[in-house]
Amino acid sequence: MESGADNTSRAAERALALARNRIAIEQVSPSVDAGRFAAKVVVGRPFPVQADVFGDGHDVIRAVAELWSDDGSVLAQEMRPLGNDRWEAELIAPAPGLWELCVLGWRDMFASWHADTIRKRDAAQDIALELVEGCALVEAALARCRKGREGAEHEPELVALLGRLDTGEADAADLLLDEATLLLMRQAGARSDLTRHPGLPLRADRDAAAFGAWYEMMPRSWGRDGAHGTFDDVIARLPYVRDLGFDVLYFPPIHPIGTTNRKGPNNALTAGPEDPGSPYAIGSAEGGHCAVHPELGTLEDFRRLVTEAAAEGIEIALDFAIQCSPDHPWIREHPEWFDWRPDGSLKFAENPPKKYEDIVNVHFYREALPSLWLALRDVVLFWIGQGVRIFRVDNPHTKPFPFWEWLIAEVQADHPDTIFLAEAFTRPKVMKRLAKLGFTQSYSYFTWRHSKAELTDYLTELTQTGCRDYMRVNFFANTPDINPYFLQSSGRPGFRTRLVLAATLAGNYGIYNGFEICESAPLPGREEYLDSEKYQLRQWDFDRPGHIRDDIRLINRIRRDHPAMHDSGNLRFLPAHHDQVLCYRRFDFEAGSFLLFHVNLDPRTAHDFMFELPLSEFGLPDDGSIEVEDLLHGNRFTWHGRHHWLTLDPETRPYAIWRLFPPGSAQ
Repeated sequence: MESGADNTSRAAERALALARNRIAIEQVSPSVDAGRFAAKVVVGRPFPVQADVFGDGHDVIRAVAELWSDDGSVLAQEMRPLGNDRWEAELIAPAPGLWELCVLGWRDMFASWHADTIRKRDAAQDIALELVEGCALVEAALARCRKGREGAEHEPELVALLGRLDTGEADAADLLLDEATLLLMRQAGARSDLTRHPGLPLRADRDAAAFGAWYEMMPRSWGRDGAHGTFDDVIARLPYVRDLGFDVLYFPPIHPIGTTNRKGPNNALTAGPEDPGSPYAIGSAEGGHCAVHPELGTLEDFRRLVTEAAAEGIEIALDFAIQCSPDHPWIREHPEWFDWRPDGSLKFAENPPKKYEDIVNVHFYREALPSLWLALRDVVLFWIGQGVRIFRVDNPHTKPFPFWEWLIAEVQADHPDTIFLAEAFTRPKVMKRLAKLGFTQSYSYFTWRHSKAELTDYLTELTQTGCRDYMRVNFFANTPDINPYFLQSSGRPGFRTRLVLAATLAGNYGIYNGFEICESAPLPGREEYLDSEKYQLRQWDFDRPGHIRDDIRLINRIRRDHPAMHDSGNLRFLPAHHDQVLCYRRFDFEAGSFLLFHVNLDPRTAHDFMFELPLSEFGLPDDGSIEVEDLLHGNRFTWHGRHHWLTLDPETRPYAIWRLFPPGSAQ
């Protein structure tokens, strides 16, 4: 049984421990699952930090937000009160990597004394003793500075202030209650009852993590005169990709393709001798995940492609697909990494009723842990060594969560500029968990969101709820795997509509080649392409009539040239009085960049509609006026009043983009 003395000692220890945290600091943001995962920010972009900070009584409270790096360096910004004990500051992460976000709060005893003494003076009360107390607070600040603590650089000012008080050079009340003295003590005074909220992890990524235009293509289909394409053929086409305005060129797997159970055209179970097979059936006698398909070229050719692309302002992104062909060297070298059936045969990949006879999957536990994990990490590091910093990850939701959390952290510890895109079209909570685990970007449900209500609800969730702190979407309008039903039946107007939505609703978006020529021939009744180049070579005529290259070029230029487009968090929907018309704005007040969008969601019918200008956001009355530039045609004019009418015809132009010039902005 614990003695009375021991009990008293423990109680005293508990009291002292709690007393050290007198200030309440709650609801700190950005925070993901109370700090279990890192919130995401972008290097060089200000991001808000908010917290509830308050204390008992009526003392003046102050707070600061700090950003700590691994080497112990710190960036700090004093927080400002927003009301109701909510505080805010803006911080900027200067470099990619993992940071720690801290919020500190304390009682400012001089400011509290200052406020109380002014009230007493104004009430004509005697403040002689209060002045003695104020002088003692200044003396304590000087003693603190002389001990080398924070604010030591203010020692000369404090000495001079006390000297003036000692000599009676100025009235003590006037001197101590002066705003200059308050500011000096704000900087040099003690932080009484300093309380530190537990640090929260923060992942800072380079700009390309949050803003990029992706173009997906299979190099093997870009050969001349029907021949198998090579890396040199892709180099020759880089100006085409750059001219369209894309800055990321993404390849599905470029590794050797197996021959066992190779698929034929349209996923046929039998392949002919000339059929190239699926690039996702990775591995053959020529090598596995660290090799390139011989018909594409050599590793040296690939490195030259990476260099030439960089010269055009384009980054190369590679697919990281973990599945293997039955011919992959790993099966012979590491049979313990794979699942085997009772009859001794390899277990092929399945997603009933679908079967993938040309693919086998690894498993991640049992004898495969940790050797497989290390091998897969080394695959990513190998391609980083070839100059790649962006990886699109195939089906990450079918692999263990702990593996991804480990692998991404391992890679980014030494290569913090690496970007991972999660290709996971699955349940919402699984997609969000992958984003929390560390995936830099995420595929989304955009491909299947078409109505005004669906788009408004989904984008509001992505930009204005908690997932905005960890889930960065990449809106792909189509992929080699997905030929959306909407595009199969909507013709050229539908492609233009989906382009502008993908490119202007999200910071990251992408198209798969063929989109620019409105390619949409489907397998009957399937959301897949007829004659998909996943199973055969294709020859693309990008000049064929009906292409939308001009739209792509224009939209990418607008994205690039207007700062409002660089932060998807500024998206807000506005009233447009028609169920088939979406109206939204992207405003960056600091940069003076203001864009307004109208999109007709109906690919078959022209619609007249009334919309409302957000004049109040610029401090203008409902009958105010604002200058406007039509970014599609270049003409400028003035809109008067809040309500206006517009017609959007899908056959001519299903969208409109306006630049607004509020009074006082740059013209």
